[in-house]
Amino acid sequence: MNALLNMPDALTAESRLTPAANADGSHDKHWGLSEVVNGLRQSREHTKKIRYQGRVRELPSREIMQQILDGLAAALFPTHYGRPDLNDESIDHFVGSTLHACLTQLAEQVRRSLLFSAERSAAFDHNLKQIADEVTRSFASQLPDIRAFLVGDLNAAQQGDPAANSISEILLCYPGFRAVLSYRLAHTLYLLGAPFLARIISNLAYASTGIDIHPGARIGAEFFIDHGSGVVIGETSIIGERVRIYQAVTLGSKSFPTDENGNLVKGNARHPIVEDDVVIYAGATILGRITIGKGSVIGGNVWLTQSVPANSHISQASNRNS
Repeated sequence: MNALLNMPDALTAESRLTPAANADGSHDKHWGLSEVVNGLRQSREHTKKIRYQGRVRELPSREIMQQILDGLAAALFPTHYGRPDLNDESIDHFVGSTLHACLTQLAEQVRRSLLFSAERSAAFDHNLKQIADEVTRSFASQLPDIRAFLVGDLNAAQQGDPAANSISEILLCYPGFRAVLSYRLAHTLYLLGAPFLARIISNLAYASTGIDIHPGARIGAEFFIDHGSGVVIGETSIIGERVRIYQAVTLGSKSFPTDENGNLVKGNARHPIVEDDVVIYAGATILGRITIGKGSVIGGNVWLTQSVPANSHISQASNRNS
């Protein structure tokens, strides 16, 4: 590690990304870079231009959003995700300073994400910073409520998993909880009008946990994802309270309707409704706007495309020898 930290200037990231210069000061032409750079500019600016509305260059930063996500987690659970040496005298100062840094960065990221809002207008653009500050302030005010939800999720994990020996173990070792933490933060931003930023948070959580929860999904209290890898929860899913799901569960869409021009219809309710106290075991696939009734148990590897009433027990048909 020390060798990496003492790496010579010639091997720094900046120098590795810069074409080597010849003795006369000109760049090495071995790779024909002038033609490549010009071709990429032509593609970027003219023939294959993908910039939003043809003009938006500013983008939210995934790297900064990861820093913000880590800081918010530390503010919510300071000794677990922040500093384990905190005490009663130092903890509030740590939380306050951490939140100040996070929220200052978040306001700028919200502003950048709002450039992609469907509500954009001249008046909207003129007040963009003010709107971003208001969104951030409202988000900050909801952090105590978010933490209350997360403590309920922690309790559900401890009660639902016999392998969970403590709340601290869940906080530090359970990817399902980290995914839910990210979802609760992202969902709040989604409802406050920053869906692009919310999607970045959910994608960062997916990258680190393998759990893909769309921030538009509505998930009730005391939610527990056990193990979690491969879980997918779609945008319009509605999940009640005290629901427990296992790895590789999909709450997805059965079909993708199109309009008269063949374009996908977006925003329609197309994912399942899971009522209170439902358990969904590993590998189950539940598709379409169907309802899983309260208290039901969906067995492993079930493929379900129709509603089931309350207290149902659905399992795969047994194989029988003829």
